[in-house]
Amino acid sequence: MSVLVYTESENGKFKKTAFEAASYASEVAKLLGTEVVAVAVNADNPGELAGYGVDKTLVVKNDKLSNFNEKAYADILAQAAGKSASSVVILSSSANAKYLAPVLAVALNAGYASNVIALPESTAPFTVKRTAFTNKAFSLTEINTPVKVLGIAKNSYGVIAAEGKGETEEFSPELGADDFSTEVVSVDKVTGKVSIADAEIVVSGGRGLKGPENWGMIEELADVLGAATACSKPVSDLGWRPHGEHVGQTGKPVASNLYIAVGISGAIQHLAGINASKVKVVINNDPEAPFFKAADYGVVGDAFDVVPRLTEKLKEFKANNA
Repeated sequence: MSVLVYTESENGKFKKTAFEAASYASEVAKLLGTEVVAVAVNADNPGELAGYGVDKTLVVKNDKLSNFNEKAYADILAQAAGKSASSVVILSSSANAKYLAPVLAVALNAGYASNVIALPESTAPFTVKRTAFTNKAFSLTEINTPVKVLGIAKNSYGVIAAEGKGETEEFSPELGADDFSTEVVSVDKVTGKVSIADAEIVVSGGRGLKGPENWGMIEELADVLGAATACSKPVSDLGWRPHGEHVGQTGKPVASNLYIAVGISGAIQHLAGINASKVKVVINNDPEAPFFKAADYGVVGDAFDVVPRLTEKLKEFKANNA
């Protein structure tokens, strides 16, 4: 028996979500008295996972898997679960993992719990705590199937160093034509910027910025903070910013440590998509904006005055503490 964890990577490098999933898997394995087996696809340094409690890594090398393919990846994980007799399979809550997990659960005839935020409340029966109603409530979910699939909410558990055996083994699962029935023709990615998915800090702008020509101050603030830039739905709909930066319930969900909203009133769909962020700050000249009710900190003021001053103060702080 084992706990299996899918460790995501990009361009051969593990994502932070991979280390968080491995950290979580390590603790679950301790509760169950078993070992952690990871699956790493086209990763350059699979032994790196040993520092997060992984005992064995099944290393898959296949040029056809350079782009995410849910059918092929689900088949790989299902075969890995069978090979390692896994009773629990753990994934992150990235966009790809959320697409993959239900397909995998069907393949394994397993119960699937998404948005898990803590270690199991109980292992007999197996019960996990999850967020519900767009992070406004919690749910205790009991999984009774022999195999359980868990999706860990981003930033809910953290990256925790642990000592694993660090064994690696080449794994060549049997993949057929059906696994590659969907072909990825091309992938366009933003380069040279922090991605929203991996960002610890996100700086987001809304229609209060009045136009795309004013986005420089958002990018400058983000650059000082090492943050990703994002926007509200109306901004992307107007073509001021690319749709890839749209965050919210109908865009990309955000679970950053710090979310700064500039000139965003706070429509319910936007708040639902960023509610998992740990600290939310709003800068808006309308004190009645709905975002102030959801924010941890609020600044009532003109963004064109507040943001440049904030950026300068942060630059001074960094210079004095370099």
